[in-house]
Amino acid sequence: MDHSHHQHMQHSPSQTDTQKSDPHSMGHGGGHAGMSMQSMVKDMRNRFIVAAILSLIIVFWSPIGRDVFGFKTPAPFGLRDDIFTLILSLPVIFYSAWIFFDGAYRALRARTLNMMVLVAVGVGAGWLYSLFVTLTGGGDVFYEAATVLTSFVLLGHWLEMRARGGANDAVKTLLKLAPPKAFVIRKGETIEVLTSELVIGDILLIRPGSKIPTDGIVEEGDSDIDESMVTGESLPVAKTVGSPVIGATLNTTGTLRVRATKVGADTVLAQIVELVQDAQSSKAPGQRLADRAAFWLVLVALIGGILTLVSWLLFGATFQVAILFAITVVVITCPDALGLATPTAIMVGTGLGAKRGILFKTASALETSARITTVVMDKTGTLTQGKPEVTDFITLSYDKKQLLGLVAAVERESEHPLAGAVVTYAEAKKASVLKATAFRNVPGHGAGATVDGHKVFIGNRKLMTAEGINIDPVSKKREELSSTGRTTVLVAVDGEAVGIIALADAIRDTAVSAIKALHDSGIEVVMLTGDNQATAERIASQLHIDTVIAEVLPADKSAKIAELQKQGKRVAMVGDGVNDAPALAQSDLGIAIGAGTDVAIETADVVLMRSDPLGVPTALRIGKGTLRKMHQNLSWAVGYNTIALPIAAGVFYSSLGLKLSPEIAALSMSGSSVIVAVNALLLKRLKLPQAEAVSQVIAQNSRRLASNV
Repeated sequence: MDHSHHQHMQHSPSQTDTQKSDPHSMGHGGGHAGMSMQSMVKDMRNRFIVAAILSLIIVFWSPIGRDVFGFKTPAPFGLRDDIFTLILSLPVIFYSAWIFFDGAYRALRARTLNMMVLVAVGVGAGWLYSLFVTLTGGGDVFYEAATVLTSFVLLGHWLEMRARGGANDAVKTLLKLAPPKAFVIRKGETIEVLTSELVIGDILLIRPGSKIPTDGIVEEGDSDIDESMVTGESLPVAKTVGSPVIGATLNTTGTLRVRATKVGADTVLAQIVELVQDAQSSKAPGQRLADRAAFWLVLVALIGGILTLVSWLLFGATFQVAILFAITVVVITCPDALGLATPTAIMVGTGLGAKRGILFKTASALETSARITTVVMDKTGTLTQGKPEVTDFITLSYDKKQLLGLVAAVERESEHPLAGAVVTYAEAKKASVLKATAFRNVPGHGAGATVDGHKVFIGNRKLMTAEGINIDPVSKKREELSSTGRTTVLVAVDGEAVGIIALADAIRDTAVSAIKALHDSGIEVVMLTGDNQATAERIASQLHIDTVIAEVLPADKSAKIAELQKQGKRVAMVGDGVNDAPALAQSDLGIAIGAGTDVAIETADVVLMRSDPLGVPTALRIGKGTLRKMHQNLSWAVGYNTIALPIAAGVFYSSLGLKLSPEIAALSMSGSSVIVAVNALLLKRLKLPQAEAVSQVIAQNSRRLASNV
């Protein structure tokens, strides 16, 4: 069955025309000209209902109804049974089953064999043989076989499309997120316009509790924004003037004025939808295999049908018995389940990822992620937050809290990034807030000021030497801290060295859980960083990372990945910056983390919307689960055909009396497809890595601190 073409929401006209009546293309999450997914499901349902009602009536006036059910009523208008059932079969053949004939014609024109060809041959052969018998004076006909077969195949398609529709909810939900209308301030007045009519530069008024219509930058106001629907980040994010905001996210507390920077197809949401659709419509290697297998199975079925017909005739059976067995073979061997096996799993897998802010750009990315043996992580911005925090505060003679108050007073006046970390730490420790006067910044060295009558200096060794301060009392401790990769700042009060502040890049809250989850899956973790060995070792020991490759220049990152690959490892690279792009491209699976740079996102195969390393094991786990479902489905489909074909051909008829009618064949074939679709949907119950409670508590506390600053 040709399941190759999942569709996008928009089609080129040529694509549309070629797929108009292929129920498989209908099942693929997109539409054709003017036909939404819902209307396609409805169309399939209508075709099925017509076929089901008419075939039920036909069964009563067929040999089955007469001989098996003992139905005695004569056909109306004095018609012969076969003429009456022929008339009833016309809408089924020319309306309900027409999509199969049309699809078969297209497939043959494209020189391929697919599911459509088989159904068309099965239904067409049975109906045409019966028509010939009716027109030549009557006899045993099986219009009921042709119409019941049509009903069951359509039922299978209808259920399969509904299942796919369910798997595609991720895209539908995403599309529904953006609000339909927006309030815009034009010429000093607030007017309501359709979101689709917004232009770049529009000033939007965002009230508390309303959704942000499109991507933009805050021009006025402060608020917390719930971005969980797009990034998966569970806690609201604080926004002030100059902060970027994402369309479809929810404004919680304050009123904002936002200038639109991206509209329509350029917005983050539109790109997410496009990525998910691209992944769902691209083919995984396993899917190509299934397509090839489907082609050969159709060939086997058609040859099997002809051989069955000829063999039974040679064994002296009547033509009617022979053709019945032949049609049954053709019908039951429909590789419907085979064609469904991988697309349904891919649909569910990509949807599962999208709900967690994990975007697989292609179906092969899903399959590759299942086979990864080594994960290489960039340190800054991936495992760490890329911003400093105070790790140690050591005093010699002073009371800690008192000294912290003096230090914080000086640092509040400073613009230096490290100063902010010290102030945050002082506020967390509830140090007294003092006022600094005569503040003096010494670029590259540190700063000084007078606080509470004391002369306070904070900075490096050079600053202390320049001020004539003896640093011997603190130098041993300073070297100790520096050797573990921390940045040290010295504190002097009234000409004496009295303390050391050690700062380091803060580790992300979920990094420990992420590494543990990767280890649990048997994956080796490598940290790749341009930082010095000491800093890298410190973080690696905290996170239990297996291998550290430090002091690597950005240009050499991809070479390091290639080295690992030469050792036979399947490597996933996780990075967030421009300098990671070559390494992401070199790796077997590039994972861009967080709202990283556009370059990183372009070259990656998987995009994690949140800056959360826990997304890495989650993505790999989804890949593994999806691949497992693909394999289960393929095994089921192939195994089913292997058993069904000989039974259908009547191999066991004489010995065991085992015989299938075309109707039963159609039912079991449709049942097989539905089993495959349902099995894929079970993927939604996949167990995914969770952050450990401890790191969640740390996360909440550190966010609480941040919000107090």
